[in-house]
Amino acid sequence: MFVDSDTVSEFKSEDGAIHVIERRCKLDIDAPRLLKKIAGVDYVYFVQKNSLNYRERTLHIEAHNETFSNRVIINEHCCYTVHPENEDWTCFEQSASLDIKSFFGFESTVEKIAMKQYTSNIKKGKEIIEYYLRQLEEEGVTFVPRWTPPSIAPSSETSASCKKQAAASAVVPDAALKEGLSSEAPGHPSGVPEPAAGTPDDKLDADYIKRYLGDLTPLQESCLIRLRQWLQETHKGKIPKDEHILRFLRARDFNIDKAREVMCQSLTWRKQHQVDYILDTWNPPQVLQDYYAGGWHHHDKDGRPLYVLRLGQMDTKGLVRALGEEALLRYVLSINEEGLRRCEENTKVFGRPISSWTCLVDLEGLNMRHLWRPGVKALLRIIEVVEANYPETLGRLLILRAPRVFPVLWTLVSPFIDDNTRRKFLIYAGNDYQGPGGLLDYIDREVIPDFLGGECMCEVPEGGLVPKSLYRTAEELENEDLKLWTETIYQSASVFKGAPHEILIQIVDASSVITWDFDVCKGDIVFNIYHSKRSPQPPKKDSLGAHSITSPGGNNVQLIDRAWQLGRDYSMVESPLICKEGESVQGSHVTRWPGFYILQWKFHSMPACAATSLPRVDDVLASLQVSSHKCKVMYYTEVIGSEDFRGSMSSLESSHSGFSQLSAATTSSSQSHSSSMISR
Repeated sequence: MFVDSDTVSEFKSEDGAIHVIERRCKLDIDAPRLLKKIAGVDYVYFVQKNSLNYRERTLHIEAHNETFSNRVIINEHCCYTVHPENEDWTCFEQSASLDIKSFFGFESTVEKIAMKQYTSNIKKGKEIIEYYLRQLEEEGVTFVPRWTPPSIAPSSETSASCKKQAAASAVVPDAALKEGLSSEAPGHPSGVPEPAAGTPDDKLDADYIKRYLGDLTPLQESCLIRLRQWLQETHKGKIPKDEHILRFLRARDFNIDKAREVMCQSLTWRKQHQVDYILDTWNPPQVLQDYYAGGWHHHDKDGRPLYVLRLGQMDTKGLVRALGEEALLRYVLSINEEGLRRCEENTKVFGRPISSWTCLVDLEGLNMRHLWRPGVKALLRIIEVVEANYPETLGRLLILRAPRVFPVLWTLVSPFIDDNTRRKFLIYAGNDYQGPGGLLDYIDREVIPDFLGGECMCEVPEGGLVPKSLYRTAEELENEDLKLWTETIYQSASVFKGAPHEILIQIVDASSVITWDFDVCKGDIVFNIYHSKRSPQPPKKDSLGAHSITSPGGNNVQLIDRAWQLGRDYSMVESPLICKEGESVQGSHVTRWPGFYILQWKFHSMPACAATSLPRVDDVLASLQVSSHKCKVMYYTEVIGSEDFRGSMSSLESSHSGFSQLSAATTSSSQSHSSSMISR
């Protein structure tokens, strides 16, 4: 607690731009009386030096202890600077060090007290700043003009007032450089906020934030902008929507470094398992449609989509024996993807941001059969995957009619559930959900399902026992699991020496964006992009297969006619890119003209030795490694409208993805046979 202070020294530059003041501060420390008595002091003294630079718009605060400085050394440094991307925001950095040499045998106690004080001071700092900001508002001060040199400064009275205001108006702490926060800063000269670099203006619009993202503090808004900009610079193609980025930030308390790490892992996972396309490309087996007792059912009172799961009526053992763990997991992923889609729809319908859903779980019928070990194992894995990749999507979980066996199941699964998620759980035993604080507090009466005593017909399947005739052997389930994750939107192609693989993309609107994502599974290739005003002739499937070759390893199609001349009939629009075996490559090209674009993967031949016509030993060995001069690629391409693309609006060179586990490529084809893995 601050008691008093004396000014030790003070300095002001002639132009008024720099003001340095040093104070000796008297503090009352919240410490045990016994410790104070042993130490022989009631108060402790600290020396604080404040350096305010109006020209550079910085404030540095340094503090160190005077009391017990021969036993304990405390140093603290705070720094307020202008946000590098928006001059209306202020960055706040704080660091401290504690070195306890000796303290009457109470070293550990003093350390705990110091940590407690430091933590409480950080929390208290924001309250103090907000107090002075409110005081300025009460005085009618809503804008602080930028400092100007005396030669063009206004009257001395106004200048003195500005200095006082600038010193007091300071900032709301922002761990912009550490914890990923930001806040309002001293006024911009024009009074108009300057958008962050590389950020669309509409994303900073207050109406957009309130309409689609909810109330965000300036600190949280800054985190969102900075993380999104990092994704734009790093991730080629479409980036996650703001709502989804915000979920990862909220799950990590707006710590940018932690949110970035888990989001990168999630993006890698989504790419490997093609989760973005699961709703369009995967149809659940009939067994799931008949016996999985869960489904979407209207919405709760807050507008969140409502998912009903009759877990007690579901034969988890039968589903696992009939389908396997992977099919169940994929079905749950499709449910989560549908939930994200419904959140977007409800946001439009209700006119306010809805980013999570409510889950109602009915446990009537839960018994020891549900605690079958492989079934619990599958449940734990599902929880683990969902927790990692769908943070902050569960708004509320209502668990109804929990039987006596429920505590056993809860003991097994609760350690795998995040603390923030667990706080959203409401558990009702028996018919407690019908009383005060029950279901009616969260769901309108007219949508309560009929099996819970409501009047609304619920179309969720009733579940029941899966017939044993549908059970499969362990070997069949293993093969089915493998098949599930090898189904992919990627296409495979073979590339031969003298026979590149080419695909045609027709562009109608200029400024469209062609994106590609491919893995080099075998051999080394050269990737090219060409443009032509006329369409190539479709490949002829002649008996010799000169233009179109089909093999078990993939297709080979050649579109560029041998009579065509580069520069006359077609032109190269990107520099050739050499890709090594095992590499995963993503990139994009912003088209300048309509017409026909040809993406080509060509066999990469070793460069001939300049000094002699004889091949080098390394070249011979490398060529022997590539059987029959054949390469293989797995690729996916997509054309995106420029308005939907969140990358740089210029041609982008292909790059190795930071989101792919295949980035750790080998250095040469002679070393890469063990790395020919495909990202699924």
